[in-house]
Amino acid sequence: MSIFGSIMNKIFHHKTAAQPAPAAPAQAQPKPQPQASAPVAAPQTTAAPAAAPAPQNVDVGRVLEEMASMKDGGGNYRSSIVDLLKLLDLDSSLAARKELAGELNVHAGADGTAEQNIALHKAVMAKLADNGGVIPDSLRN
Repeated sequence: MSIFGSIMNKIFHHKTAAQPAPAAPAQAQPKPQPQASAPVAAPQTTAAPAAAPAPQNVDVGRVLEEMASMKDGGGNYRSSIVDLLKLLDLDSSLAARKELAGELNVHAGADGTAEQNIALHKAVMAKLADNGGVIPDSLRN
């Protein structure tokens, strides 16, 4: 599994993630079409197939806060990729961060520099958001 896949797995499958994220706008129900003939008694089954559920919104901030509370605060996971990886019990070595940078196409600064680490953290949060994560502003900066 990729490093980002491991990050996503740890966050999206944490017990707090199963709780609903802040309410998103409800999907509109289809409006009935006017018909000239009498209504059909048979129920319509045009719902989306159950095999392809929509991505679930996960409150990433709440999940990470809960994990941090179980680990004496979790360090500076809100802005440090190293502390975020440690909070998730993942490899935070330079080699792992280089691999993550390759996965997310992050080429800011030299390997291991603060510039690259900040860019990696931002890229991880953006990618989590792209995959259904609800990211608070405190994790985006």
